[in-house]
Amino acid sequence: MQCTNRNKNGTRQRGRNVLNYSMRNKTKNETSSAAERFATMIEAAAPFTEIGVTDLEQLKRRLLKEVLKAAVNSALSNPMQRAANEAAALAWLESEPMLVFPTLFEEKARVARQQFQKQRLVRARSVSIIAEAA
Repeated sequence: MQCTNRNKNGTRQRGRNVLNYSMRNKTKNETSSAAERFATMIEAAAPFTEIGVTDLEQLKRRLLKEVLKAAVNSALSNPMQRAANEAAALAWLESEPMLVFPTLFEEKARVARQQFQKQRLVRARSVSIIAEAA
């Protein structure tokens, strides 16, 4: 956001950032309390631990591998990987992601299979309609 200010000589200065201007005019205490509020907001986000990421990632890979082995069609690979990634992302929002992930992945995988079947039917119908039209 641009603003017009006057310098000490009374001439106009353009292009100053309003945020920078307001930060210069704040006292040291106001600035530190704003930084503390921002730091508190960051801490309130989902917890991040390197061990948890590794464990969840290993669980995701193991369950995905099992599902892909059971899959009849290799074209399900990408939808299943997306389902696993979505389930992992949602699991991280919970307090116990390792407990929640298997159920979330199961639901996402079921939806991915259903959508894949619908797409196959639509493609088959489209091919037959195009063949009849020709």
